[in-house]
Amino acid sequence: MTSYFVTGGTGFIGRRLITRLLYDNRIVINNRLKRTRGGKVSFTHLIGYALVRALESYPNMNRHYAEVDGKPTLVTPEHVNLGLAIDLPGKDGQRTLVVASIKDCETMTFTQFWQAYEDLIRKARTGSLKTEDFQGTTISLTNPGTIGTNHSVPRLTAGQGAIIGVGAMEYPAQYQGTSEKALIEMGISKIMTLTSTYDHRIIQGAESGEFLRRVHQLLLGEDRFYDDVFSSLRIPYEPIRWVTDIPEGSVDKTARVIELIDAFRNRGHLMADTDPLNYRQRRHDDLDVLSHGLTLWDLEREFAVGGFAGQEKMKLRDVLGVLRDSYCRTVGIEYTHILDPSERRWIQDRVEIPHEKPDSAVQKYILSKLNAAEAFETFLQTKYVGQKRFSLEGGETVIPLLDTILDKAAEYELDEVVIGMPHRGRLNVLANIVGKPISQIFREFEGNLDPGQAHGSGDVKYHLGAEGKYFRMFGDGETKVSLTANPSHLETVDPVLEGIVRAKQDLLNKGEQGFTVLPVALH
Repeated sequence: MTSYFVTGGTGFIGRRLITRLLYDNRIVINNRLKRTRGGKVSFTHLIGYALVRALESYPNMNRHYAEVDGKPTLVTPEHVNLGLAIDLPGKDGQRTLVVASIKDCETMTFTQFWQAYEDLIRKARTGSLKTEDFQGTTISLTNPGTIGTNHSVPRLTAGQGAIIGVGAMEYPAQYQGTSEKALIEMGISKIMTLTSTYDHRIIQGAESGEFLRRVHQLLLGEDRFYDDVFSSLRIPYEPIRWVTDIPEGSVDKTARVIELIDAFRNRGHLMADTDPLNYRQRRHDDLDVLSHGLTLWDLEREFAVGGFAGQEKMKLRDVLGVLRDSYCRTVGIEYTHILDPSERRWIQDRVEIPHEKPDSAVQKYILSKLNAAEAFETFLQTKYVGQKRFSLEGGETVIPLLDTILDKAAEYELDEVVIGMPHRGRLNVLANIVGKPISQIFREFEGNLDPGQAHGSGDVKYHLGAEGKYFRMFGDGETKVSLTANPSHLETVDPVLEGIVRAKQDLLNKGEQGFTVLPVALH
């Protein structure tokens, strides 16, 4: 819906926007940011970026009126400098409105725009804005919606042809007495009023209305708007797409949700973000909600999930959150080929849980293990140039991963963990997991023989095994850890490992339930 009037040389026009897609994609973005780089994207960030993108189609909205040598002139700025109306608290409860601008917006990716926006707000909050921050504004964005206002008619200032206003996000008036659950079932979205106050001397009302429609189209995902946002933020999923609600068909939607869960269990690993060097948006038709007859309108609806993630009923949004946390993060897991249902269920119960960020102390400990792995490889590369060392470089995360396995083994009071692995990373595992003295490893690099044997072992250093003791960093508990010596034919390391573990368990002789030696095979 649009409204339009003119006062003097100023025109005003407004458009109501459906905000459901904007709301849903913002949730996906912020969930990803929370798990990775931190920060938060606001509605105004996305709307402001859509405004800048819309100016590509309607550049006249970025122009302004001026008098040059006493003659009316249409001025075309070289860049888009987006002014932000910032409300600052003053003394004695008074408030001050300042308008500072982000410069050269049309050259920015979304991430650059977001960072520039936050830098400007930070400068305003700390009182460090400079004169140049207020100069050169070509078009402004104001957000009276933060205080619940639907729209306002701001005053145009010199050097600007338009001010865009963002109203409050709320349900249409006729539905504001309806329960939240009923609104979700009916597919009623919150709406927002977007307004344009423009200089009627250079901009026509129809043109201003077309500009707002263009912003609306972008916020509904046209011209890959959200794809570009996700790509800029390196979010490895496709954005949620705008579609109309699909009514219940011959197949109940609950069955489709169960079908979607099963699809993630089978193929979720295909969307896992396992390549840190190559960014791409991962998708698979079988994992797309649209392929299962579900849409963004179903995200807030509750469905029976039959005990999935320990729940009987869940919102589709929460179901997808658990599925992505379980199968589509930086580790892929594939286990549905296992024939024993109890074994599959055991894995499901431990995989299909919401992600919890480790405590700060645990994160620092993991970082220390990564640093130790990196420092070891860096030293060997510098000190023993040209020597075979089968570096772990690029896979240092195997050290904190093994450390976690040993920690759990000690927590559950296992007698021993036996590791079988290839040459690559072996020296690092010996030093940082098994606890073999680093000085001894260096001596072997320098050709010194084992003093315990008259002629040395006769084997190369990256075949050797070792034994050590592991103590838990957090909590009580310890376990023995050993690394098997590599056979000359590396493909036989798995049966050798299994034979060693079986022999150790037989010697312990704790009965059928006493399997307290854990084999760990690395490939």
